[in-house]
Amino acid sequence: MKPLALAFALLLAPAALARQAPQDAAKDPLAGIEFLVGHWTSDDGKVADTGGTSKGSSDITPEANGHALLRRDHTDLFDAQGKPAGGFEQIMLIYPENGTLHADYTDGQHVIHYAGATVVPGKSVVFSSAANAGAPVFRLSYALQDARTLSIGFGMIPPGQTELREIARGTARKTP
Repeated sequence: MKPLALAFALLLAPAALARQAPQDAAKDPLAGIEFLVGHWTSDDGKVADTGGTSKGSSDITPEANGHALLRRDHTDLFDAQGKPAGGFEQIMLIYPENGTLHADYTDGQHVIHYAGATVVPGKSVVFSSAANAGAPVFRLSYALQDARTLSIGFGMIPPGQTELREIARGTARKTP
C-alpha cells in the first residue's frame, strides 16, 4: 500500500509545483501599493491655480484577478470664496508592464499616461509621466500618513523647466 501512495504522491507533485512556480518565481508587481485599496474621502483639497478647494471620494479596487488597481473618483470644486465651481468624474488604471508600474488616467477631457512609478513599499508611490519634448511631465504622489490617512499631491513640470509646479494637494481618509 505504501508504494502505491508514494507513487500517487509523486504523480501529483509536479502538478502542485507547477501551480506554485509562477507565484514563487514572479514577484507581485503591485506589492507595496496595497495601502491604496479602499474607499477614501477628502474635504480639504487645495487647487493652486484658482485658490479654490476641492472635496470628493475615491474607490480603489483590485481588478483583473488582482493584477491591476482601478481608481474611480468624484471631485467637487469650489472657488476661492467657497462657492461651487463644478465637478468631475475620473478614473485611473494602475498596472504592471515589462517590470514597471504604469497608470493611465482620464477625466473625459484629459488623458495622462504615467510611464513609471517610484514605490516605497507600504508607505508611498509617485507616478510620473514620460519626459517628451514640448510636453509637461506630470507627477501624482500618494503617501500614507497613518493607517487611515493618505496625503495626495498632483503637479507638473512645464516643458523646458525642471521645477515641479503644484496643481493640487489634499488629504484623504479611509472609511470602512
